Amino acid sequence: MNATTTAWPTLNRDGVPLPDSLPREVLTRLLARFSAKLRARALVMIKDGGSGHPGGSFSAMDIMVALYFATMRARPTEPDWPERDRFILSKGHACPALYVILAELGYYDSSELDGFRAIGRMLQGHPSTSTPGVECVSGSLGQGFSAALGMAVGLRLAGKNEPRVFCVTGDGELQEGQCWETIMAAGHRRQSNFTVFVDANGLQGDTRIEDTLNLEPLPDKWRAFGWAVREIDGHDLNAILDAIEWAKGVDDAPQVVIARTIKGKGVSYMEDVPKWHGTAPPNDEEMAIALAELGEQERANS
Repeated sequence: MNATTTAWPTLNRDGVPLPDSLPREVLTRLLARFSAKLRARALVMIKDGGSGHPGGSFSAMDIMVALYFATMRARPTEPDWPERDRFILSKGHACPALYVILAELGYYDSSELDGFRAIGRMLQGHPSTSTPGVECVSGSLGQGFSAALGMAVGLRLAGKNEPRVFCVTGDGELQEGQCWETIMAAGHRRQSNFTVFVDANGLQGDTRIEDTLNLEPLPDKWRAFGWAVREIDGHDLNAILDAIEWAKGVDDAPQVVIARTIKGKGVSYMEDVPKWHGTAPPNDEEMAIALAELGEQERANS
């Protein structure tokens, strides 16, 4: 199964956000369709690579699609453009979502997706700066989040007021003490160019968050550290876009959007099932079901 055999639609190949004049209803419909197709593409990549993390990739996909295709300023042909917004996927095991987005935007040829997790190839099991478009190495949980704050601080020290730093963390990741040091430091600095999305899917590894180390009441904890807080349905694209606009309007504090999501979103047998955090890829029958549910009926029948 080759990940590059289908021509995939694009919204933002040149890194230019969709025009503000596009009706919100049309925009969210396009983004939702795009999220489903990119989930299918990521699953093909995981299947071909023989391993990966579909559950957390799928729970974060809607957030990342809204950021990359309707929000962030970027130039895929100039990845180091100084005025770009920065994105850090701190929960690095969800890199299949990031890789298919970067390929679609043209940071590298989509043929690279066929080498996912292969020795000597570019797209490894956690993000690396050897991959165009990846701002920092992540996957050792908590470290990407800390690096993201460092980037936000550095931009302000360099006098750059336009670029923003966006970071996606996992709720399980927040059990790392390093995260709370970062949360405390960002709140202390009132780092208003820093926006964090918590992909709060309620699962980690092979169990539930509350059975390992309960984080609730999560919104209150962030507020106590000086953050502006918003809580949303992380699969409601209207809510995601509204939260991004809200975050841009906060000028005296870092912002966190606690996005309540479903691990494995979009594939019925994966949704809210811990097994699909990181396991052997779907078998052929499961793969066909997943592709059909994601709107790729032709590929499911191939």
